[in-house]
Amino acid sequence: MTEISAWDRRAAKGTPALAARVLELVASGQASSRAELAGLLGAAASTISLTVAHLVERGLIAEEGTQSSTGGRPRKVLRLGSNDEFAVAADLGGRHARIGVVLPGGGLTDVSTVPFVIADGPEAALPRLAETLEMLAEQRGRGRLRGVGLSLPGPVDIASGSVILPSRMPGWNRFPVTAWLEERFGVPAAVDNDANCMAVGEHTVRPAERRQTIMVKIGSAIGAGVIADGRLYRGATGAAGDITHIRIDAGADIPCSCGNTGCLETVASGAALVRILRERGADVSSPEDVARLAMDADPEATRAVRRAGLYLGQVLAANVNFFNPDAVYLGGILSTLEPFVAAVRSQLYESCHPLVTEHLTIERASLGADAGLVGAGQFALQRALARALSEVGAADRHV
Repeated sequence: MTEISAWDRRAAKGTPALAARVLELVASGQASSRAELAGLLGAAASTISLTVAHLVERGLIAEEGTQSSTGGRPRKVLRLGSNDEFAVAADLGGRHARIGVVLPGGGLTDVSTVPFVIADGPEAALPRLAETLEMLAEQRGRGRLRGVGLSLPGPVDIASGSVILPSRMPGWNRFPVTAWLEERFGVPAAVDNDANCMAVGEHTVRPAERRQTIMVKIGSAIGAGVIADGRLYRGATGAAGDITHIRIDAGADIPCSCGNTGCLETVASGAALVRILRERGADVSSPEDVARLAMDADPEATRAVRRAGLYLGQVLAANVNFFNPDAVYLGGILSTLEPFVAAVRSQLYESCHPLVTEHLTIERASLGADAGLVGAGQFALQRALARALSEVGAADRHV
């Protein structure tokens, strides 16, 4: 989950990894006191105290006020060094982008949906989006802007800050999105896959004890973000959670956008449902059209949606049995449909071991359409903290 790099620190002032984790947990809102940090990190109170004290000394964290305690001395509340800093973020779709201002701790404001045609390619589409985000930043005070975050509907290489071989983003392959944003805005930028952004965004508002979760986004395609031990798990090359191209018997020899056949995407995604219903004579052209039909209790749409949920549940069951998460969250347009959610839930209970599902939470993302936006903004704020942390460390080494 963190974008905060290792910090070269003397042991007495906190290890690099510990300082980074403290900042990450405070920035995301998961911890607001030294006691909570010690509990989440499994570290001695004295070690946490030394690390926090040094971060306070450097202006990266501030302590103020008090919060209620179960006994003993009141706890001071921790926050980032400046409580008026923010990031602007956008969650990109095929025809629209959801934009907003993301605050430290996961707060979200000034949310709106604006036109954005991803098929226009980055050279044409990004400048128009940037103008809108700049106006958003100006309204809140451009001088307090600390980062820019984008949630992208395709596989992202974090190291290069670019999308790699996206199936529904013509012209975006290997375009340096992060570098473009940083040059345009002059602040740290972060880009990531939409499912990862949703996983991080939802994690910031969920109970801290849920440290193993799977977030599934079901839109035109299907993706998943994995939180392991409270942090985003990317895998060896950043492709963890790419369940959309898992082969499934129901897919048979149906061509997939990846060039293969029989992928989960061909039978359970929004794009698949559009194809299926059009073949049956329905007047649909988008997953939103499918959702409207299902909400109106159209029999064909309802059956297709329920079947898609069962197929997704079959693939998810293998992952849930393997990973044994605390929760499975569902997001994206199809997650708004009760027949779809019910089918996923029933398939997981049927196919998973009882010990795995005994305390398993299976529900819609509480942030709904804003989960990806919050996650993208959190990534941007963490990238800004990483840079500040690095600059402070470099300055200290020259003292």
